[in-house]
Amino acid sequence: MTSTTTDITAPTSPTTPVTALAEEAVGLIAAEDPLDDALEGCPETVGRLADPSEEAQSALRERASGLARRARRAPVADAGEEVTRAVVVQQAEAVAGRLGARLIEHTVADYQTSPIGRLLGSLPEVRPTGEEQERGHLERLASVPEYLARAAERHRAGAAAGRLPVAERVRTAVARLDACLADPAGDPLRAVPLAERHHAERDRLIDERVRPAFAAYREVLDAELAPRGRSQERPGLCHLPDGEEHYATLARVHTTTDRTAKELHDVGGELLARLEEEYARVGAQAFGGSPTAAEVRERLRSDARLRWSGADEMLSAARKAVARAEAAAPRRFGRLPAAACVLDGRDVPGAPQAWYMPAAADGSRPGTYHANTERATERSRVLAEATAFHEAVPGHHVQLSLAQELTGLPRLRRIAWINAYIEGWGLYAERLADEMGLYSGPPARLGMLAMDSLRAARLVVDTGLHHFGWSRERAVGFLRAHTVLADVEIHNETDRYIEWPGQALSYMTGRLEIQRLRTRAARELGPGFDVRAFHDLVLGNGSLPLDVLDRVVARWTATR
Repeated sequence: MTSTTTDITAPTSPTTPVTALAEEAVGLIAAEDPLDDALEGCPETVGRLADPSEEAQSALRERASGLARRARRAPVADAGEEVTRAVVVQQAEAVAGRLGARLIEHTVADYQTSPIGRLLGSLPEVRPTGEEQERGHLERLASVPEYLARAAERHRAGAAAGRLPVAERVRTAVARLDACLADPAGDPLRAVPLAERHHAERDRLIDERVRPAFAAYREVLDAELAPRGRSQERPGLCHLPDGEEHYATLARVHTTTDRTAKELHDVGGELLARLEEEYARVGAQAFGGSPTAAEVRERLRSDARLRWSGADEMLSAARKAVARAEAAAPRRFGRLPAAACVLDGRDVPGAPQAWYMPAAADGSRPGTYHANTERATERSRVLAEATAFHEAVPGHHVQLSLAQELTGLPRLRRIAWINAYIEGWGLYAERLADEMGLYSGPPARLGMLAMDSLRAARLVVDTGLHHFGWSRERAVGFLRAHTVLADVEIHNETDRYIEWPGQALSYMTGRLEIQRLRTRAARELGPGFDVRAFHDLVLGNGSLPLDVLDRVVARWTATR
């Protein structure tokens, strides 16, 4: 895909106080998580892992709070710098909020946020280029024992303070470590491509340092945490000391709004009720007759003919959907990424059905749509097209690849990960694909509705678990009643919400706001409204907090 318009962003001086603060914010993000996908290949992250110790995280939290205070006082020269300043403040406050919630103390199994998730999921995705980065990767391997030892100390400190993990999540982590330890040759860390001259040292570090460290960490989980862990009746933050306060903070971080847990909970319920008519109407088109919404969902969930025959069929459908979207995208976008999206199928137990990984900053890894082929024959085929449109085109691949190309903006604006904006766009893209006529027929459109109901249900379930004190069983039951997910996906989703509180709120919150801004802009501009220009605007400023996106769109409509 190629750009069809000139760069819509105005270059910003790299020497102003605000842009200097923006660079400082990049360093802050790198310090919090050097394995951040968007920072791969950046000098700040070479050879580093995060420091999960209490001392390091307390100091980093104070550093983040100080940066936010200074940014609020910083003078701005123009509207672009005003936006940059707002992003600095939001990103700094997000780092402070995440660290203050102390999730490291009781997050042990999540595929993305736990210590083993970062080491066994994210670290194997690193693609070092050049001698410096390859040596840096070896330094990272050498530091794994210290990283895991400090993580274990945080788990112990959390347990002593009453912030225990859920026992079943601990057992899940132990099982994953057991599988890894039972297969030395298949250790995922051996898959990182290095020059042959480094293979012997890599293997020595993995065998002599990394794998023994995994074994020691596994013993802490199994012997010290599993016997004391919380039951699945009490999985939410509200059952932990200061948990309600921490959840309110995380909800603000992930939605960039001040909506309360109850407000978000109620919005989810209202959206689910509104989807009932659409389910019945599209279900009649797909299956005939006059089914109720509940009957449509039950058929989508239980009809074996709507499951994949295997991984190959799953991946073929995803490729076809992305190809259709790439062909149609110029009708809705004036500007598109230079690089096409790569599709990769892989079997990842416990991970969601799909995810997108942005291209590495140094070009060593392309933007990739990963489809999870784990237990493929148990997964619903009707979800495939909506998922492809969300993760690839016109979703995250378009969004995040364009952001990387915005060389006229400070680096922070190109790499900032603001969930409400990023996941809101992904969900908006699913409905946009319907406008574009990309779905292959009524069954695939039911997949779009199914994804809508999942994101609405997330508002209910995430707040249910962490604010209203739901049990895991109640969360699973609610997802069974209101979504079409297979059981494997329902359980994976629920466990994800338990260990990544607040993140699930971002999707629908962001989608609703983008839709609201588009409706407002169309009303204000009337016949002069151009959806291609609107999309270019929304994607042409990098990742933004929702209130800042509102101001950007308002300024745009006022000047047209």
